Parts: sequence; C-alpha cells; structure tokens
Amino acid sequence: MKFNPTVIFIILCTMFIIYSFSIYLIPLNVDKVVNFDKKKANAGKIVWQKHNCQNCHQLYGLGGYLGPDLTNVYSNPTKGEKVIRALIKSGVKQMPKFSINEEGISSLIEFLKSVDASGKSDPRNLKLNNDGMIQ
Repeated sequence: MKFNPTVIFIILCTMFIIYSFSIYLIPLNVDKVVNFDKKKANAGKIVWQKHNCQNCHQLYGLGGYLGPDLTNVYSNPTKGEKVIRALIKSGVKQMPKFSINEEGISSLIEFLKSVDASGKSDPRNLKLNNDGMIQ
C-alpha cells in the first residue's frame, strides 16, 4: 500500500492546527482565585531581591537549597501569613533576623502570595491529564 506524502502532510498539519486551537481555547482549570495587589507584590519582589532571599530559598524549585521552597508557603495550612511574618521578624536556626520594616514585610508577603497564586512547586503533586497537559 502506497501513501501520498502530500495527503499525509495535509492530515498532519490539520491535526496540529486542531490540537493547537484546543490547547489555547480551553481555559485552564484554576483551583483558587487569589486577589493580590500587583504594585505591592512588585515592591515585595524588590525586598526579596534586596535581601538575596533566592540564595537560600527557592521559587518554583529554582534557587538555593539551605531554606525551603517558598512557592506555596502562603497557602500552606500550617504556615501562612502569620508564620511568614514571625519568621522574617525573629529568624530561626540558619535564617537570620531581618530588620525589614512593617511595610517591607507586608510587601514581601504580598509577593509570596502572588507567587503562590501562580503555580505549584512540587511536580509530584501535579495531575497529568490524558491529553498530556498538566493541571
């Protein structure tokens, strides 16, 4: 049986176009809607960079390994805003006590809240759909 290469090419291109549209037209499943102040989160990112938090901590699995990954620390039921605030103010073990003013701490927490809303850090907890997309 002989196949016409032009027909195969047209079929493959059509399938590619259909698949591409299906990916971009189907909305992503979002488990939670988190509102955060973008301006304050941007200021928190500056605090994060100024104090070199990425040297010890990770976001999305990227960064230092001395401290824990902070991608989803805001939504963690055993942590959250109060624990983050306390750790920044008092320090613990290898994490020093930072002298960040209240506005800087609030901005940093808003930054971590925005990071938490944008994704998950542990790929072992991600659900793989039948079409190969990650949920």
